[in-house]
Amino acid sequence: MAVLGTVEEGDRLRVQDALLKDLPVDMSLNALLGCPPRMLRDAHSVPLRAQALTVTDWELRDLAYAVLRHPSVASKEFLVTIGDRSVGGLIARDQMVGPWQVPVADCAVSAADFWQLHGEAMALGERGPVAVLDAPASGRLALAEALTNLFAADVQELGQIKLSANWMAAVNVPGEDARLFETVRSVAEELCPALELSIPVGKDSLSMQTVWQEGDAQKSVTGPLSLVVTAVAPVANVAATWTPQLQDLAGTELWLLDLGRGRLGASILAQVLGQLGAEPADLDDPALLRAAFALLRMLRQKGVVLAYHDRSDGGLWATVCEMSFAGRRGVEIVVPADVEIMGFLFAEEPGLVFQLRRDDANALRGLAAAAGLESRLHCLGRVTADWQLRILQGDALLLDEAGSDLLAAWAETSNRVQSLRDDPDCAAEAYAHSTDLRPSLFSNWREDLRPSFATPEIGVAKPRVAILREEGVNGQVEMAAAFARCGFTAVDVHMSDLLAGRDDIRNYPVFAACGGFSYGDVLGAGAGWAKSILYHDDLRRQFAAYFADSTRLALGVCNGCQMLAELRELIPGTGYWPAFRRNRSEQFEARLAMVEVLASPSPLFAGLAGLQAPIVVAHGEGRAEFRAIGHCAQAPVTMRYIDADGQAATCYPANPNGSPDGITGLCSSTGRVSILMPHPERVVRTVQMSWHPADWQAETPWLEIFRNAYRSVS
Repeated sequence: MAVLGTVEEGDRLRVQDALLKDLPVDMSLNALLGCPPRMLRDAHSVPLRAQALTVTDWELRDLAYAVLRHPSVASKEFLVTIGDRSVGGLIARDQMVGPWQVPVADCAVSAADFWQLHGEAMALGERGPVAVLDAPASGRLALAEALTNLFAADVQELGQIKLSANWMAAVNVPGEDARLFETVRSVAEELCPALELSIPVGKDSLSMQTVWQEGDAQKSVTGPLSLVVTAVAPVANVAATWTPQLQDLAGTELWLLDLGRGRLGASILAQVLGQLGAEPADLDDPALLRAAFALLRMLRQKGVVLAYHDRSDGGLWATVCEMSFAGRRGVEIVVPADVEIMGFLFAEEPGLVFQLRRDDANALRGLAAAAGLESRLHCLGRVTADWQLRILQGDALLLDEAGSDLLAAWAETSNRVQSLRDDPDCAAEAYAHSTDLRPSLFSNWREDLRPSFATPEIGVAKPRVAILREEGVNGQVEMAAAFARCGFTAVDVHMSDLLAGRDDIRNYPVFAACGGFSYGDVLGAGAGWAKSILYHDDLRRQFAAYFADSTRLALGVCNGCQMLAELRELIPGTGYWPAFRRNRSEQFEARLAMVEVLASPSPLFAGLAGLQAPIVVAHGEGRAEFRAIGHCAQAPVTMRYIDADGQAATCYPANPNGSPDGITGLCSSTGRVSILMPHPERVVRTVQMSWHPADWQAETPWLEIFRNAYRSVS
């Protein structure tokens, strides 16, 4: 409903319904709803007494560590790794960045299909604490943060970006109605038109106050007004997304495009000081954002940006630290002599930081001048090979800290949450692992070792593969795409088709049981799915006959792996197979993990023995539990988790589920039935991985599993 607002003398705001008096009688709400009362709301601004920050009693080093430990800045790994970020097989950029998998990505990017490189990007922005000082400024900052995050993706035009606004406020609370009105007006009627952007969708939650009685006293808690902006846009190339990972190249520098004025009110620095401050960060001129986007487009076309990160919570200090953590590189920040150090390092004004080669500096200055941003551009300093973060001003060395110590502080908050929520031993192992200088992910794959594969021609009969699924399975689309990429005709076969007699599993030379949560994992991992076969006479005979035929192939992944493990009484040569139990961490584990392919009779892994490479895992019950001592050594193992030294992983998170000897894939004695907890079907293209070696081509080595399947039955 449209509203009009006016600010009267004494800062009194009157908001009333405008539709009832402007519409013709026959089109008015009266005609539709009878005689609804006109809405009339009086709102009054409540002035806030603010004082400037006082930092005289604090050392720079103490403040630097305190800011990194603050929950708004600190690592969110405890939250990121328990959510499935690979399901569907179309995710090109998740939170994790680099071979150390640090959760610092600016935006999310997904591919539009399984074949091309175009897709979509999404980013968020919010700055709720600023609303305590200046509500309209908090709204402008939220929108600016969403955009500067989204700028990491290959967005072609600013006008292609669409926004969603989630408003939260406590209406009918003194001062809050006026704050909400002024913020909506600033964002929707001033900032968005200036940027030529629109907010076509959104929602609001306008009851952000809790009131309760405690004895004779009435108490309440009121949440400050907050706006969460979601920005979405099409991208031309999902593989061209910039990340904050500093590149290990000699002769590179960090540059700052500063769109603010160094204000510290309501910043993380103010919060760790237990203060509020007087003047918060703000977006003073929307034209600066437009110019910044134009500059980034020119830099993208020249291909000179090596790493990118926006400035937000924690200020420039947090931005540079996160880039250092992702790349395990050091940085020397040189603060200009005439600049106030606290505002320079900790102000949370809109800004962009990027890594360039020193040889590209002149080109950068020229492009910035052409965009009218030359005065906003500053060289922060050089990227160093040692993992130290130094801050200098003139001849004074203000800070010199080991990157591992700073990372330990940044990861500490996540570790404390994880220690309380998960298995405490796993949390301790993960924390010890977090500062390792050795890359968590690596590979020994060589593209020249990939065997040739002739893609079947159009018109040639293609073998059919049954993509088997049950209620709750969610990985069938990416499984079908992986097989189709290698010449199969993928057929969607639901268990209800087999139960009703509409289809028969023996109609297919290959079947793949997919990942997900069949029947909500009732009776345990995959057990409910397996029982629907074991306790149904016709299905039991179908599957027993299928497994007895040595010309057929079967693959079970994740939930399908669990299900097939429960069918081992029907599968010849699987007497040593384990069952799969709850992960040792007591949580769902979603991450890239290092694995090694072992020699086995499975035709799916022919030619891959010895391969060490990262692969996606996403499961809650992947811990292999063998029924007897010795079964572990006698089972035909196809794949195991390995650590940074290439040895069988025994510690978390290199071994994400706690399986003995890192075992995560097995096959039958003939090799015709294989089970895997990881998801090779979700990472057959390099763009599907949050990190991959730079020398990998468009297709990963995991595609060979599906090509081997084609070779075995074609």
